[in-house]
Order: sequence, then structure tokens, then C-alpha cells
Amino acid sequence: MFHSIINRSPVIEVDEFKVRLITSKDARQIAAYYQRNRAFLQPWEPLREEAFFTEAGWEIRLAQLAELHKHKLAYYFVLVKKGSDEICGVINFSNLVRHPFHACHVGYSLDELCQGQGMMRKTLKATVEWMFEQQHFHRVMAAYMPRNKKSAAVLQAVGFEKEGEAKDYLLINGLWEDHILTACINPNWTPPKK
Repeated sequence: MFHSIINRSPVIEVDEFKVRLITSKDARQIAAYYQRNRAFLQPWEPLREEAFFTEAGWEIRLAQLAELHKHKLAYYFVLVKKGSDEICGVINFSNLVRHPFHACHVGYSLDELCQGQGMMRKTLKATVEWMFEQQHFHRVMAAYMPRNKKSAAVLQAVGFEKEGEAKDYLLINGLWEDHILTACINPNWTPPKK
């Protein structure tokens, strides 16, 4: 279910979860999310500078993300349980290319304590549908390391299909890692209204 709030920012409700764009008010909560999950996420993410784990570092990053949101160049969503402001996951759409490609990449992570509840599968499906229906994207692409079986299962459940493999695709935790390339195609694509 999609809802809009001021400035047409999406709020997507999925069961007991709310998915919304990150805002400048979220610096403390997003820093806490990454601090809490630092060791858990480390094997799956790029090496991070210390500022990435601080509220001050996120204040700067959030100003940059606000500009990307404003110009529709990226969408950085946070997942919260209804009635809470604690962030328990993120879904970000980046490298947005519109006409004639109408495609982007998606990345995501989920709090260690929220694993195994179907939360990412449900919220990723809802945000991909938002990208298709509200932003008129034709293709959303995702990549995962072959050993990341959880991510493979999430993507498959949401409708992503394997399109190939890429050698030394991303620098993850200080090492170049091979990735499986996947995409989810919008079967009901319509061009954006002008």
C-alpha cells in the first residue's frame, strides 16, 4: 500500500513495517543502525570510513541524499516498525537512468535481529513495485556474492532473475568479489506522463 506525505515523499506500509525516504532528522537513528550492525554487515559491504558510523558523518551524507532525492537521482529508504523510529533496515535505489534505459540498481541491508522474518522480501517487493508504478522504471538490477544465499533467496522471491556473472565486480570488505547479476523487469511498463 502506497501513501504520500508532504513533498510527495512515499510512505509504503507493509504489514507492521513502514518504508519511507530517509530525512535529515534520521542522522542519529541511521548511525545507530550501522553501529549496531557493524560486524554483522561487514562481510557484505564496502569498507567504511569511521565517519560512516557517526551521527555527524550521517548529517553530511543526509544533506547529499536530500539533493539526490530532490533531483530524482536516487532513493534511500529506511525500514521502521510502525510506532517506532528505530531503523531496522535500508533499501536504496541508485544509478537511476531514465529515458531510454529506465533502469536502476538496488541495494539493501537488514538488522541482524530482524533476519528470518520475511521483512526484506516484503519491503523490497513493495519498493520495487513503487519504482515500477510511481517512477516508471522498466528494470531494477541487483547483484549478490555467490556465497550470500540469503540475498539470493530474497531476490528470487521478489522476482529477480539471474542474468549473468561478473568477475571481481565490487570491492567488498577490502576484496574484489565476484557477483551474480540479476534483474527484475516491469511487465506492465508505461512511459512517464509529461
